[in-house]
Amino acid sequence: MTTAPAPAQSPAPIATLVGEVYEAAPPEDRKRLLEHLLQPLSLLSLVVVANGIFTKIRFRDGWPQLQLRIEDAQGVNTRDVVDLVDYVQQVSSQVVDGLARVVSASPVLASSAAAALLVTVLYQRQRNRPANHGDGEAAD
Repeated sequence: MTTAPAPAQSPAPIATLVGEVYEAAPPEDRKRLLEHLLQPLSLLSLVVVANGIFTKIRFRDGWPQLQLRIEDAQGVNTRDVVDLVDYVQQVSSQVVDGLARVVSASPVLASSAAAALLVTVLYQRQRNRPANHGDGEAAD
């Protein structure tokens, strides 16, 4: 009797890892993560992602400026962040890749296992991407 080889374990999806990092992050780091992730999104994108929770945040201070408050970040749950990252991955690989910088800039975040795995996955993704890979801009 032969045994089938065990399937190779794939890394956790980026969105799930960002959700874990967000969940464990202090309020100021949550705010920074959200500001970074919301950068490329258009009005229509904001309405569609996570039942529009980010639309109110984005329009509070006007469209051109994105100034989140810590209270804004506290009102966003982990599932909303996972949904946001899932969408941002379709819109801008540069913003997703930039998460490594955001996470690494915070000593608190950088010390977590989820953050270390996230940064590793992001760097591997960058290395494996073809050099001519295009990147979308804000989606409508």
